[in-house]
Amino acid sequence: MHKESFIRSVVAEDIGRGDLFGFFGESKNVEGYILAKSNGVFAGREYVDVFAELYPITIEWLAEDGKEFFVGEKLLFIRGESKTILALERSILNIILHASSIATLTSKYAKALYGTKVKLLDTRKTRPMLRIFEKYAVRCGGGINHRMGLDDALMLKDTHLATIDDLSQYIKEARKHIPFTTAIEIESESVDFAKRAMEVGADIVMCDNMTIDQMKEVVSFRNSKYPHVLLEASGNVTLDTIGDIAKCGVDAISTGSIIHQANWIDLSMKIEA
Repeated sequence: MHKESFIRSVVAEDIGRGDLFGFFGESKNVEGYILAKSNGVFAGREYVDVFAELYPITIEWLAEDGKEFFVGEKLLFIRGESKTILALERSILNIILHASSIATLTSKYAKALYGTKVKLLDTRKTRPMLRIFEKYAVRCGGGINHRMGLDDALMLKDTHLATIDDLSQYIKEARKHIPFTTAIEIESESVDFAKRAMEVGADIVMCDNMTIDQMKEVVSFRNSKYPHVLLEASGNVTLDTIGDIAKCGVDAISTGSIIHQANWIDLSMKIEA
């Protein structure tokens, strides 16, 4: 969804038939700010800027996407008529809270990979209609997007593989139909199948829920036989395990946790009349 349409939908959801506070009384020029009540990594600026394009408010930024912030910091100033700002308050906060919470957790995972060449990837485990927004937040936190959708790459998971009788023939046929630049990734739950996936022509092999020893064996086989194949580790990835997984020699580690396990940080808006 385009950012402008997305923001309009967010505001419409909250305002409904109209903000009751705005139906009577005076509106005055005010200045507000968003205050950090916990530490985090900021995300959401690209979207909050759209509010200033659509509504009569101005924003002065003190925070940037991808940058750390700390308790007590003011992240932005917002100026305009009181009724307008108050009608937009929750929508703006929700955008920043949601994005920054994902960026904050993603940053923790990314820091666990510092000193390695392993890439941190997200997954398609996103909330309906929020994929572009949530994957943007991942990038702000230092992660890299995996597929945005089914049209980005041909990925054969266990459910797909259950429907394929001859994997080698399927791959040959697929190459005739998919674009030349499109990668084929095959999910593998065992060392033997990972080897098979490389033999039939996979560009990327996912080591799904494998043990450390199993992944090391897959890496060794890849290095000696198919050095062009990329290896992705997935499954049971936590902050406690990601470091050991990275040492196996895989090229990337994917986890949906950086999105769906992100707990909201604490931010609030203050108004100075």
